[in-house]
This record gives sequence, C-alpha cells and structure tokens, in this order.
Amino acid sequence: MSTDENANSYTLTAEAAAPIGAVWAAWTEDAPYEVWSYSKPGSVSIDPTPNGRYTSTVVTPDGQEFPITGRYIEVVENELLVMGMDTPGGGEEVMRLDLVDLGGDRTRLTISQHCASKEEHDMAKEGSQMLLDSCVAFLEKA
Repeated sequence: MSTDENANSYTLTAEAAAPIGAVWAAWTEDAPYEVWSYSKPGSVSIDPTPNGRYTSTVVTPDGQEFPITGRYIEVVENELLVMGMDTPGGGEEVMRLDLVDLGGDRTRLTISQHCASKEEHDMAKEGSQMLLDSCVAFLEKA
C-alpha cells in the first residue's frame, strides 16, 4: 500500500461493557440500531446477510437528514461485518467492523475503512467515531 493510500485509511477501536451477542444485535437488528445510530425513527431496515441491503436516514444535531443505503459484503455472526455504503455517482465505500469477545461480558469493536480522498477520510473517520461512541454508550446503559 502506498503512503497516500495509508493516509486515507483509518482504524478506530473501542471496548464495550457488553457481551458480544448484544453488540452484534446492536449492529444487525433494526430496533436497537435505530436507537443509537442517530437514525430517524422508522427509517432503519437491516438485512445482515451477504448482499443484504441496509437503509436508514441519519439526522444531524441541527436537524438535517441524510439517507444512508448500502449492502453487506461479508457477514460472520458475532465476528465481522463488511459493509458497502452507496455513494453519489453509483460508487461504494467499504467499511469493516470486527468484534472480539474479551470475556467477562466485554467486547472490542474495531472499525476500519479506506477512503478515496483526504476529505472523505476525515468525514468518514469522524462519523465512525461518533457511531462507536454512541453504540458503546447505548450498550452500557442496556
């Protein structure tokens, strides 16, 4: 991988005080995902199977709405989600979520992504960090 490609890649890690099954459900079931993912109520539809589709409408703190659509590329229950997010112009950005059972009802979540540009990298990394933080907070309240 070239230096430029590395510059547009990121990896974020968090730990949740929750069993891996609860973390998996938070990412793969409509109701819990809607609660923590900044999604508009009723906008989430998740089919976590290879080539299954997902949709949601994210609502920003200032009330703007952004539809998110994509597909699941690879799914390994309680371990891995590789997701392709549809981009304007018919492209796809790929994000990977790895889960590791740390024992004692603790789970490590790792999100990684390679982006086409520095601008996309910065926006995607910020959004992914918000998702990780929100998911961990949701799981620790459950």
